[in-house]
Amino acid sequence: MTAHSRIALPAAALLGLAVTPALAQRPPNPEQRIAILEQQVAASQATALRLEQRLNSIEAQLQQLINQGEVNGHRAGELESQITSLRNDVNNRLTALESRPSIQPPPGDAGDSAPQPKSHPDAVESAAVSTPETPPKASDSTEAAAVDPGEDAYSQGYRLWRDGKYDQAITALRAFVSGFPNHRRASFARNLIGRALLDKGEARPAAEALLANYRKDPKGERAPDSLYYLGQALMQLKQPGQACKAYSELEDVYGASVRPDLKALLTKGKADANCS
Repeated sequence: MTAHSRIALPAAALLGLAVTPALAQRPPNPEQRIAILEQQVAASQATALRLEQRLNSIEAQLQQLINQGEVNGHRAGELESQITSLRNDVNNRLTALESRPSIQPPPGDAGDSAPQPKSHPDAVESAAVSTPETPPKASDSTEAAAVDPGEDAYSQGYRLWRDGKYDQAITALRAFVSGFPNHRRASFARNLIGRALLDKGEARPAAEALLANYRKDPKGERAPDSLYYLGQALMQLKQPGQACKAYSELEDVYGASVRPDLKALLTKGKADANCS
């Protein structure tokens, strides 16, 4: 190999190396461009699909919130309407009472009648031991409503509960408690709200309502009953140990003052819960 050939060979190799990058920078042919576009389109479609799924999920959540808001608004509207109706009825009765002329007894009656003994505070309950919440008898309801509109408001809630209209009873009793918070029957009403929830099969809300009645007014006439029915609610919640604590609280706090009918129920409740 001549010196001229040895010089020409490296030059050719260098020329080949210089040409290779130029070839690498050559623009893609139509088929390559189509393949690249297809990949980009596929990636865009996948991204669009993910975005659409997220939007659908957000839209479903928003619709659920809207539906829940409409349901709550409807319930609140019904409750407000019933409370307004009850208050209007009470106001009408008060107006009628104020406009009624007083009735004077006939001459001679005052001296001819012997004074009547005062009724026992629990006389209402003694007529019906099985349902201690029973309001005055029908024959006395008109006079009771005229003298005490709160008594009539409670009686309406009681009758709804007695007839198995638990939702309406709860609404009426809550309206009564709101309108007459210091009435003697307030303890009755709060206890009966818990019993209505228990009758509906809603043991947890019932337990909360019954415990609240006991804590709010432990000297209320139906505070002992609330402890007993709290135990019943806890039994439905499969918590016999907690039920026994409620029964024990009832015995410890009220002892000998517990009514005979409630004492009988308590004895059976403790046996069912296997209280020691």
